[in-house]
Amino acid sequence: MCLLSQPVTDPVLIFAISMVIFLLAPLLMEKLRIPGIIGLILSGVAIGPNGFGLLDRDPTIILLGTVGLLYIIFIAGLEIDLDGFKKYRTRSLVFGTLSFTIPFLLGLIATYLYGYTLGAAILLGSLLGSHTLLAYPIASRLGISKNKAVTTAVGGTIMTDTLALLVLAVVAGATQGELTANFWFVLIVSLGLYVAAIFIVIPLVATFFFRTFASEGSLEYIFVMTMLFVAAFFATVIGLEPIIGAFLAGLALNRFILEQGTLMNRIKFIGNSIFIPFFLLSVGMLMDLRILFNDPSAWIMAAIVVVLVITGKFLAAWVSGKIFHYSTEEIKLIFGLSIPQAAATLAATLVGFDLGLFDQATVNGVIVMILITCMIGPYTVEKFSRIIAVKEEQRPYEPNTAPERVIVPVANPQTMASLLDLAFIVRGPSPQPLYVLAVAEAGRGEAQARLAQAEKLLENAVAYASGAEVPVHMLTRADSNVTRGMMRALEESRITTAVIGWNGKLSTPQKIFGGILDNLLERSTQMIMVAKLGHSLNTTRRIVILIPSGFDHKPGYYEAVRHAKQIANQVGATIACFVMKDSIASYEESFQEVRPNVQVSWQQLSSWNEWHETYMPLLRRDDIVVVFSARRGTVAWHPQLESLPRTLAHSGPESFIMFYPPEPEPVDLRGTRGTAVPRTVLGKKSYE
Repeated sequence: MCLLSQPVTDPVLIFAISMVIFLLAPLLMEKLRIPGIIGLILSGVAIGPNGFGLLDRDPTIILLGTVGLLYIIFIAGLEIDLDGFKKYRTRSLVFGTLSFTIPFLLGLIATYLYGYTLGAAILLGSLLGSHTLLAYPIASRLGISKNKAVTTAVGGTIMTDTLALLVLAVVAGATQGELTANFWFVLIVSLGLYVAAIFIVIPLVATFFFRTFASEGSLEYIFVMTMLFVAAFFATVIGLEPIIGAFLAGLALNRFILEQGTLMNRIKFIGNSIFIPFFLLSVGMLMDLRILFNDPSAWIMAAIVVVLVITGKFLAAWVSGKIFHYSTEEIKLIFGLSIPQAAATLAATLVGFDLGLFDQATVNGVIVMILITCMIGPYTVEKFSRIIAVKEEQRPYEPNTAPERVIVPVANPQTMASLLDLAFIVRGPSPQPLYVLAVAEAGRGEAQARLAQAEKLLENAVAYASGAEVPVHMLTRADSNVTRGMMRALEESRITTAVIGWNGKLSTPQKIFGGILDNLLERSTQMIMVAKLGHSLNTTRRIVILIPSGFDHKPGYYEAVRHAKQIANQVGATIACFVMKDSIASYEESFQEVRPNVQVSWQQLSSWNEWHETYMPLLRRDDIVVVFSARRGTVAWHPQLESLPRTLAHSGPESFIMFYPPEPEPVDLRGTRGTAVPRTVLGKKSYE
């Protein structure tokens, strides 16, 4: 009986129908080589109240659709490359200005000449100037979210939507006779206070939360959602649309959520699986094809706004692209990202209708425009994102884009999560799995028990990594010599980088870290990172890099720089470099050659005492000290590098990482497996 009634009211059946659509529509569109987003919108048209009437656009659909819209904007704020945005902020401001102004002026002039009142023409022009990042998930999925064209479009979004919604507030105030000096004062002051609160309060709360509750996976997700919707709600309190709050919340939390981490994967997974499809479905349900056939003026209005928005948005993308020398594909990608109209456009249209500025024909025409632009945008982004992604993959080989084979020896369950987070960053987008290793000491009659304990620890590591969708290869070794077991794993799996935790304790005072790690450093040639992590990586504000004299002459120098900048970029931290007795100029130049782009400051040190007495006491709690170290007997080695880990562990910051870059051949103090490179051969100063 329930199956035959329309619209369906059974909540279980509503959800079941929605899930079937979310499953089948993208699959069908894929066969037709059409973006799946379009399939979901067309499904909403078909099953909605203005189609076959299978589902009604009831409060449940509206609620889930609103959450999906906020999700899209929020993820865009989380994924935006803040360093790239700062670098290209002029481009975002120019594009945002053009993307709003050109369609606004075209819409204002055309609709005023068509017969609309001045207030209605201004409002209609402003809604054409806004856009929704509907197709952004496509660019993100294809791996070009850091492309400068995407960064420009995303950065311009906040400006276009803010201007459109401010115009809406002003027109509404003028229509209701409230456009007084007090209105302007409240609007400007409340907006300033709101933005300041977002960027001050949310980072403070997030820092406290992630320091205190970072190990609780589900609690982290709930916290992020709390920040998102609280920020969105307070945007409505001051008269703005919640999408502004969602975007600002994403920017405020950007550096706390690692791009390759488990939390980011949970956010995207839930959004892309549930909420964003509901938003697309709800947009399709707004369309009423019947009115278009019954009211010819709706077709005229639809044609006007469609032509105006396509013309205006393409001109804005083309002019911006020519100014900043973007490729043709990047210009069309910007156009595809900025053409879809949904959130701010729909809000302004409905408000204009309620105020009596728009008639039913205008509303229907705008909805047609929303549907058409929501089809053009995803198709354009899908097409040109693939072209750009292929071109980026075909660029000449660069050392900083080489795939990584990263191994993480796990032994301490309490530090395993933070160590794996570091390994996720170091691994980056490598197609290789992350290798996790547990070595059980054999030969004491407890080998089986130790192996079982090691395997259990590995299973916990795999479960944690699976939350970030990082493939894992488990390695177990049983050996009477733990160092030998680790070396076997490194050699057999052709590991390039090992990320190893250290508790800050020494077995004997003469050692650097302890017997096992010291022996591993002596026998290995791979990049070794020894980390003591006392706080969550995502609460880091600054990476302090200590560079010993001559380090730029090491074979693995660029690898060390790349990893350090990669960590800083992922956690949203700045870099402060301290160079020991070398010229800063050559280091500055080489740092600029290595991607990604990170803000770097420089300080030259005259002696190790200057570091210990002047600068080390100034280290902050949320700093991570990265030491570009060297194995004994190699270029850039200095005795201070062997005592530095002990000093940092006892009187330094909570967290530090010792980088031992790869060496071309093993080095042995006894001269049996290689020799040190004399400093004089390189034409540099002595170690002292």
